[in-house]
Amino acid sequence: MTGTDTTTPADPVTPEAPTTAEPDTSAWGGRHVHDPTAVRDDDGTYWLFSTDARSDGPVRGGVQVRRSADLVTWDLHGWALPGVPGPAADWSGAAGLWAPEVVRVETAAGPLWRMYYSASTFGSRRSAIGLADAPHPAGPWTDRGIVVASEHVEPPAGLGHPNAIDANVVTEADGEQWLVYGSFFGGIHALPLDAATGLVADGLAAAPGALHAAPGRLLARRARAADGAVEGAFVLPRPGGGWALLVSYDSLADSYHLRAAVGDAVAGPFRDRAGRLMTDVDAEPWSVGVPVLAGHRHAGGPGILAPGHASVLTERVPAPGDGSLGRQLLVHHVRDADAPTEHRLQLRRLVWTHDGWPLVSPQPWAGVRREVDDPALWPVHAAVLDGTWEQLSPGADPTRVQDAVAGPLAWPHDVRAGVRALGGGRFAWTAADGAAVSAVVHPGWDAVRDRATLCLEALDDAGRVTLATRLP
Repeated sequence: MTGTDTTTPADPVTPEAPTTAEPDTSAWGGRHVHDPTAVRDDDGTYWLFSTDARSDGPVRGGVQVRRSADLVTWDLHGWALPGVPGPAADWSGAAGLWAPEVVRVETAAGPLWRMYYSASTFGSRRSAIGLADAPHPAGPWTDRGIVVASEHVEPPAGLGHPNAIDANVVTEADGEQWLVYGSFFGGIHALPLDAATGLVADGLAAAPGALHAAPGRLLARRARAADGAVEGAFVLPRPGGGWALLVSYDSLADSYHLRAAVGDAVAGPFRDRAGRLMTDVDAEPWSVGVPVLAGHRHAGGPGILAPGHASVLTERVPAPGDGSLGRQLLVHHVRDADAPTEHRLQLRRLVWTHDGWPLVSPQPWAGVRREVDDPALWPVHAAVLDGTWEQLSPGADPTRVQDAVAGPLAWPHDVRAGVRALGGGRFAWTAADGAAVSAVVHPGWDAVRDRATLCLEALDDAGRVTLATRLP
């Protein structure tokens, strides 16, 4: 959920006061999903947690919970909590909960699932991140109180104090944990967590004044010219070492889009492909970060508006000789371009270039029966770059729904002469303008034509991204 300033138009999915009657959820499926995160339990069932939001009327509070056997068909399981827990409600005045983050931890008594939820109201910095836990993703969930809280205190200068929403928990190889959080206002920060308790490690009180004095490490911030619009952060390990940062830019209702950067440590600094810091507020606001997904429309298909607030589901699927992290899926929400208040769930394959940059498929995930997970079966010859491709450039103009353009890949026809095939669908070459290009080609499923196809994701060293679908 957004934390933009109070001059921004009202968020069309801000929860209203909860009603006493339970809504009819029988046909929801993946509709009304906002700010999603997905996990897999020990028996292989997938669980999805999302913001208390519905486009067509009031909704009860407590975090929506869905389940699926295949990541394609979803059923609403219910709500994790009976409403907004007392401490968070008293502080924030929230009627619903936003942007849950769910992680599994091992304890002496067995696995424990922790849920970090956000409580706030639209346009407010009086917010809190709370913690609940359960023995299983299905619950029962027990509230453990507020982890960090913030309030609106106008600083003497700058972009303000952090807003305590949009939690992301990051665990390093040695078990050290971080709470990555923040939205608009003061930007994205990281605080160390105590892995044993799930609370802030250095004893930082939940009182907002303490958070202002010690907000943690600054990871990303946007200039006032862009309303400070950065939120929904997710940090994940890179296959070759280091970390990647995914964040959402701009307006939740229309120009929302996803950008990436990389760094050596969870606490940053993070830089984009051109070397710009994600904290650079002096650069042109839309030049910072690698744009990896934005609004678009494939020929004959629906318009996808404002994709973002992404998390990543990582599964340890065997991939002989690949050395990657296994199957990874970007879990995010989109709006319908022809009905902008309607929001729903999408998943897309997340891939890594040979030099460790995350990119996402131009096509939604179609399920294991239609997808090919083993990179040993992905293309290995440069001839695969020939033919006609339907192409998107997510960085061209993220403020509009971009129509895909069909044609040969936008590099010289003789590019094959200089292409390096690196295995597992990975390729590299030098473009005509001298830019170094890293690309991934893999099997996918064309959602519009309902057929198997190939997908390409490419990034050059100027930060330009191409997403393409091979046409018949």
